[in-house]
Amino acid sequence: MKVLIVDDDLLTIKNIKYSFEQDNYEVESTDDSEDALKKIAANEYDIVILDPILSDTEGLEVCQKIREISNVPIMILSANNEDMNKILGLEFGADDYVTKPFNILELKARIKAILRRTRGTSQRANEQTLIVDDFTINALGRKVSLHKQEINLTAKEFDLLLLLITNPGKVFSREELLEIIWGYEYFGDLRTVDVHVRRLREKIESKNKAYKYILTKWGQGYYFRNRT
Repeated sequence: MKVLIVDDDLLTIKNIKYSFEQDNYEVESTDDSEDALKKIAANEYDIVILDPILSDTEGLEVCQKIREISNVPIMILSANNEDMNKILGLEFGADDYVTKPFNILELKARIKAILRRTRGTSQRANEQTLIVDDFTINALGRKVSLHKQEINLTAKEFDLLLLLITNPGKVFSREELLEIIWGYEYFGDLRTVDVHVRRLREKIESKNKAYKYILTKWGQGYYFRNRT
């Protein structure tokens, strides 16, 4: 597994690299946001571990910039443990959020959960190109097109859409979605699901119109429309 750490805390980088390299992970690091963007554009990383508070950038701006060029899973590692910052991290494209100080075993468990869900969803879809409703989904390449226009989705957004779209009309509760997409290892709460559904809707639904793809059954959960 290839990991990029984006952090200006040298001790944090040293500790993560030492632990990950014991598991034969390939680890690279940088403390500069522009260098991070160049590395991500030029390499295929399995995951990026990001502290959004870098000396050369503002807040979650670097997370947003990464999302503009890549769908690589992003794990935010931050000393800010306020709920609003966690929600904003997810809004800006992160897949998970861990606060400092952190337990290295928890960090590894969360990363493995992200990668397991990311890879497992493609396997469940038989690694084929699916044409469902107005969407074309390349499960192996993890790419989605709507009306032949490619949509840039994060790993979790892709997993969420693929689950819903391959089960049209089936209502999934937030608890079920949290378990299926994030797994038992996830330590977050149900708002994580709402944030990702909202982000996904912003990318696939028409603005200023009623939702027509991902619908809400009040008091029960979310579902993809069934046109049959």
